[in-house]
Amino acid sequence: MQKKFLFTGLTVLLLSGAVFMSCSKQKKAAEPDNADIKVAAIFQTAIEEPWDGAIHTAMLQAEKDGGITYEYTEKVDAANYEKVLREYCERGFKLIIGDAFGAGEDPVRKVAKDYPDVQFAFGSEQSEQGPNVSVFDNWIHEPAYLCGVIAGKMTKTGTLGVVAAMPIAEVNRLVNAYKAGAQSVNPAIKVKITYIGSFFDPAKAKEAAISQIESGADLIYAERFGVFEAAKEKGVYAFGNMTDQNSLAPDTVITSCEWNVYPIVKHEIEIVKSGKTEAVNLKDYSMYAKGGSSLAPFHQFESTLPADVIQLVKDTEAKITDGSLVVPVVETELASD
Repeated sequence: MQKKFLFTGLTVLLLSGAVFMSCSKQKKAAEPDNADIKVAAIFQTAIEEPWDGAIHTAMLQAEKDGGITYEYTEKVDAANYEKVLREYCERGFKLIIGDAFGAGEDPVRKVAKDYPDVQFAFGSEQSEQGPNVSVFDNWIHEPAYLCGVIAGKMTKTGTLGVVAAMPIAEVNRLVNAYKAGAQSVNPAIKVKITYIGSFFDPAKAKEAAISQIESGADLIYAERFGVFEAAKEKGVYAFGNMTDQNSLAPDTVITSCEWNVYPIVKHEIEIVKSGKTEAVNLKDYSMYAKGGSSLAPFHQFESTLPADVIQLVKDTEAKITDGSLVVPVVETELASD
């Protein structure tokens, strides 16, 4: 009798344990996964290149905010682009972001079809692709216009310079906006433009800037990396691009056109956290109104720029922000004057 009771008691305990373990497994399966979302970035250039660097900076901020783990691969060439994409997908990354211009366009769209549960968000000249490829670009033509306003007021030679990557839409709209801003205050302004044929070739950009300076340009919009060395050597001023680049040449860079990718990154992370994917054009998240673009601080130039120039910039900036001034988006190639 005692043995029977003991056996029965053990049986009850074992059954209870089994039920408890079963319930625990069911509960664990039912609970949402609170683990960090795995997010990756793929860059065709080194992250010191400003365009990709702006994305990388936003990703680091998102990781600091918490809720994601972040990895990236830089200098990815055309031969390896698809391979890197697939490796991230196979490793369980739920959001992949980066630049797809040129070499990355076809691989991104091809791989996305094979992984419909992964969200892709890429800089691209093409349109979005359902159900999971969103696209974006740097819409910083508004601060480029403001840089032009400053240049138009400050030039002593009446000639400005632009050193840019290549005559594609995203570059052309900055070049055109810069010239439009300058001519809004000085219609006689001439602008020399040099396309270096690369997204990252500092030596070639420096060479182009020197040539422009020797031809009379006294303020240069450095759409690409490498201009500041030439400007410092020749004693002219410059404007940075993508990020606040004053620290690279404090006595040379008056201000910069800033692209804040964080609104894009934050939005895409929220989409993934909701368990969804989307295929949209994220253009609005790069605009002034949503904090996606801005004019960087003047730093030490705050005390050296003429007060009327600073006030004009502030007034023009306010008009852009409230929508009373719409900076035209002109993406055709602009010839050098």
